[in-house]
Amino acid sequence: MRRLAAVALLLAAPAFGQTVSLSGSLGNKALLVIDGTPRSVATGTTVQGVKLVSVSGSDAVVEVKGKRLTLVMGGAQVNLGGVASEGGGTLIVLGADSGGHFFSDGAINGKAARFMIDTGATFVSMGAAQAQQLGIDYVKGQRGVSNTANGPIVVYRVKLASVRVGGVQLYDVDGLVSQQPMEAVLLGNSFLARFQMKRENDTMTLTKRY
Repeated sequence: MRRLAAVALLLAAPAFGQTVSLSGSLGNKALLVIDGTPRSVATGTTVQGVKLVSVSGSDAVVEVKGKRLTLVMGGAQVNLGGVASEGGGTLIVLGADSGGHFFSDGAINGKAARFMIDTGATFVSMGAAQAQQLGIDYVKGQRGVSNTANGPIVVYRVKLASVRVGGVQLYDVDGLVSQQPMEAVLLGNSFLARFQMKRENDTMTLTKRY
């Protein structure tokens, strides 16, 4: 009887999420991605064992099994032990800002970078200053010319060893470096083409295909 009771208790216990990340916020609600599924969670509410303690601006505090974790918007997935994933995920969920743009923190070649989704960009594109901060020796890349609204500019096509957005990382991604200053690295189709994209209102979901 004791064994049967223990099994029943185990089956009745709530399922705890194995991974969680923050992809957006609105008022006292946060858009959490729990085990790869986007969930809108209000402050004080618990979903799959993940309780939203507070949300403010670009971060949120959650509590899992009595342990509190701070999540950064667009950051890597965090497992129950509080360790960020190393890019082995397959799902990216992003929330639009007030201007309708989708931004995310991530990394290029292991160094922190700020991205903006740009489906009109052929490559993962950045300015020369950003490339230098990321340690990319772009002058060794393939030199070319791109026509812009301000006239032709010199660009360099490079190969990025790795590009990580949230908890998803791709390798050998084509990039482009120009002298034109940019607010963020443009996450173009050399990255996006490897995902199935879905947008619902102010939420964009990228599911890795290969």
